[in-house]
Amino acid sequence: MSEEHERVDLRMPEGDEVFAEVTEMLGANRIAVRCADGTERTARIPGRMQKRVWIREGDIVLVDPWDWQDEKADVEWRYEKDEADQLREEGLV
Repeated sequence: MSEEHERVDLRMPEGDEVFAEVTEMLGANRIAVRCADGTERTARIPGRMQKRVWIREGDIVLVDPWDWQDEKADVEWRYEKDEADQLREEGLV
């Protein structure tokens, strides 16, 4: 039995957005993330994603760091497991 991998076009970072991995759930719609640029940030899950997109530790997300406070960010997108695997295979994460 062979498994075929088909490349899917994924949402890529735009502007200041960076890839990040969720390291800890902090509660109150906040998570701790380790960004691809090497920075640990506290990210906020916006209301449009709450109760619609479930985020867990180990997930790969796209975050937009705040301009005025670099140690904080907003979550813009969460990648599914197969999408995250594709990003890892391509060396983007």
